[in-house]
Amino acid sequence: MMAQFKDIKYTLQRSQRKTASIYIERDGKVSVLVPEELSNSQVEELLEGKRKWIYRNLAEWEDLNATRVQRDYVNGEGFMYLGRSYRLKLVDEQESPLLLKDGYFCLLSNNGSAPNADAAFKEFFREKGKNRIPQRVAYYQDRMGVKANVVKIMELKNRWASCTSDGNINFHWKCMMAPPSVLDYIVVHELAHLIQPNHTQTFWNEVDKVMPDYATRKEWLRTNGAGMDL
Repeated sequence: MMAQFKDIKYTLQRSQRKTASIYIERDGKVSVLVPEELSNSQVEELLEGKRKWIYRNLAEWEDLNATRVQRDYVNGEGFMYLGRSYRLKLVDEQESPLLLKDGYFCLLSNNGSAPNADAAFKEFFREKGKNRIPQRVAYYQDRMGVKANVVKIMELKNRWASCTSDGNINFHWKCMMAPPSVLDYIVVHELAHLIQPNHTQTFWNEVDKVMPDYATRKEWLRTNGAGMDL
């Protein structure tokens, strides 16, 4: 539900959670998650109390997104995969729409035109994610003493990943653009939500147990996430 308090526009979601949280999404929108019993006036009190924090984080979001790269499907353009940039090469013949071959992303084209390039890249990242991400989930869930129900690779709009109340974990296909160490951080972050649903100190303690340098990986994602796009 879209709402507005003074000059702050936000989406409000009520659920059977115990605490209230405010997030600045990757598209710059303000999301407010609160317990079902919290009144509208209490939500507004929460927003007022967090006003400076919201302003500061929105300003930071604008600075980080100023570095967003507009990529074109032309020879020589760079595209990210597992933290490395690979140049694009348009080819007239190959067995698949997109292949990573000889250090290049080889994209099937027709006289230099590739109208289905977006779909080809998304499918490439989905398929690579279906192979790699469940393996990393299996590795870390054993170390953390948790068990994910279903793991999916999908389009998630403005989240890198999400964890549902019934233990399903969804990962954005864009996660496959991140370095392996950062991808592992995203995996551990979501698995920790199986122990603690909110970003409390208990939650971060669980992350720290298996990934003491998580803050460095988290900072890489915050700083470079805007460039992980097509």
